[in-house]
Amino acid sequence: MLIEASKFTIDGVVADYIPALGEANRDTLSIAIYRGKEDCIGAGCLEEKFTLQSISKVITLALALMDHGEEYVFSKVGMEPTGDPFNSIAKLESHIPSKPLNPMINAGALAVSNMIVGNSNEEKLGRILSLVHEMTGNPTISFCPRVAQSELETAFLNRSLCYFMKQHGVVEGDVETLLDLYTKQCAIEVNCHDLAKLGYVIANDGINPVTNQQVIPLHITRILKTFMVTCGMYNSSGEFAIRVGIPAKSGVSGAIMGSIPHGMGIGIYGPALDDRGNSVAGMKLLESLSSRFNLSIF
Repeated sequence: MLIEASKFTIDGVVADYIPALGEANRDTLSIAIYRGKEDCIGAGCLEEKFTLQSISKVITLALALMDHGEEYVFSKVGMEPTGDPFNSIAKLESHIPSKPLNPMINAGALAVSNMIVGNSNEEKLGRILSLVHEMTGNPTISFCPRVAQSELETAFLNRSLCYFMKQHGVVEGDVETLLDLYTKQCAIEVNCHDLAKLGYVIANDGINPVTNQQVIPLHITRILKTFMVTCGMYNSSGEFAIRVGIPAKSGVSGAIMGSIPHGMGIGIYGPALDDRGNSVAGMKLLESLSSRFNLSIF
């Protein structure tokens, strides 16, 4: 399946609007499947590191919900899918109250990052990384400063979103400080094994299978999986739900995290993207897997 799916990399392009991401090899495709304990299989360059990008939105949403609870979080961010691009400002202008439709688009993720508890960005990022460490069992995971800086220097649309939301009371504090945190969380580096383990914990009620620790409360994992189904693949989420049918979240690095409820965690890396920001070959690979092994939740 990997070989067949890799043929589609030619149809995509890397995310060169972030210069550091534009250096990726378009033809790369890797997958890891984690089934708990030491049971992790895969194919491709499994140790190659890449950044989470928008997949980090799932992690920060979990942390914000643990920090503040549902009522507060969803007073600032909605729960509805959007048919607009992930970095669009259109719905902020046309909806009353003027808050992001969901936490998986950039505006919503920025609002969520603004909620993370901490006295400094170092403390807030440390808490995000600690959650990633607890989920994966890998304490060496950190962020890539070069990718973070590259994103910060080109974050013109995200700055616009932040200032618009600040005008309407959705975010508070200094915009540049918020963008500094956001770009660093997006630049958290993992490999496919790590990504599959993140997906596994979300799939299996928030429990780390090695330590049996409840890393994320059960009710929060249900919220995460629901958003992954309805909003996780940008404005391809509806088609993805029909063709693949598993909770998943993509990032413009070319990563995709899949969480099959009470089943496997899946980590995919394929930096050739379609025009909506999803890995072209990664989506084909997941579609083949879902069809062959009947993985759809529907």
